[in-house]
Amino acid sequence: MSPTRLYRLVARAEAVTWALLLTGMFLKYVTETTELGVQVFGMVHGVVFIAYCLTTVLLFVDRRWSAGRLALGLLAAVPPFATVPFESYAERAGILGDSWRLRSEDPRGILEKPTAWLLRRPVQGLVVGILAVAGLTGVALVVGPPA
Repeated sequence: MSPTRLYRLVARAEAVTWALLLTGMFLKYVTETTELGVQVFGMVHGVVFIAYCLTTVLLFVDRRWSAGRLALGLLAAVPPFATVPFESYAERAGILGDSWRLRSEDPRGILEKPTAWLLRRPVQGLVVGILAVAGLTGVALVVGPPA
């Protein structure tokens, strides 16, 4: 999967889960009919939020984004639906790309070496990504919701 396609997928998934969570919050706090939407979609949104952030860091390393672009990409996950305009901006600006640079280019530095390993072994990279999302979700569950 190309960087552009992956980023588009997770950015839009993050926006969809925001919509589901906001719907759940409406049902819980406005209509006071059920908490189920918040319970279910809160967890789903949290998982996709983490996946989006990890994907943003992956692109930061592979595409050599500036720290400012990384910060914008990560901050886009906070307000509802902001990942979609950021993804569109990133595609228009040409900072996503059609192929992974580190699949063919020699890695340099402490961040590029493990990233290249993950990108050159897509099955292992996917497993590591799933484990990273699961691990960070577990940490978030232990820490608890934002105050």
